Amino acid sequence: MAGVDAGRTWQRFDRRRRFGRFVGLLGALVVFAASWRYLDTGITNVETVPREIRDLLTRMYPPDLAYTPEIVEPLIETIHIAALGTAGALVLAVPVALLAAENTTPNVATYWLGKLIVTVSRSVNTIIWALIFVVVFGSGPLAGAVAIAFRSVGFLGKLLGEEIEEIDFGQVEAVRAAGASSVQVLLYGIVPQVKPALVGLSVYRWDINVRDSTILGFVGAGGIGVQLFRAVNAFAWQSVATILIVILGVVIASEAISASARRMVR
Repeated sequence: MAGVDAGRTWQRFDRRRRFGRFVGLLGALVVFAASWRYLDTGITNVETVPREIRDLLTRMYPPDLAYTPEIVEPLIETIHIAALGTAGALVLAVPVALLAAENTTPNVATYWLGKLIVTVSRSVNTIIWALIFVVVFGSGPLAGAVAIAFRSVGFLGKLLGEEIEEIDFGQVEAVRAAGASSVQVLLYGIVPQVKPALVGLSVYRWDINVRDSTILGFVGAGGIGVQLFRAVNAFAWQSVATILIVILGVVIASEAISASARRMVR
């Protein structure tokens, strides 16, 4: 027995799984090659790319620090757009999540309605939502906040719905058996179980929305993106560099706040 074992070599996967992984990798390479050929990228000036990048960076340096006071107000507006959009999405996402969760939805029709809302929200990019609401509300931060909210509903509704499906439904039945109303069942049977996930997802989505809101100005939805769009159109590259540095600082700060808040709710 010892001699037989000594002739064997350990392998992580058996022959069938290795073959399946090989076929999957080969298929991925074929799809990549076919996509590359279909798109016909036509890259013919690869050698000029480093020169163009160096030229652009030269024109952006040094950043125009005197331009900073002009972007303070748009920057504050950007943060407000992200905050209001996230708050609006949270209000809308809770009922959507209850509809999209199998254990809380009233019937099959409402279940698929919740799934439809989640899918539509997540399928449309924030910029597209912003274009739609700029037409509805006109240019300004309101369109941006509503666009952020509609884009975030699908994200929060989907993940929160999955969290609701994992709750201990015995606790919900106990609250209901005590004579609680539907609202009380929600407040005392469901919300306490998903509260950590709700807070964590909201903070994480706010972090994403801060980044998204920085470019909404390109379509007239307010925020610092308006200043960035104007600076690019005017070829004011030093001002562009200043705006990009400020956006980077805001994103880093939001990431730090988000990480700290998620640690607190664990």
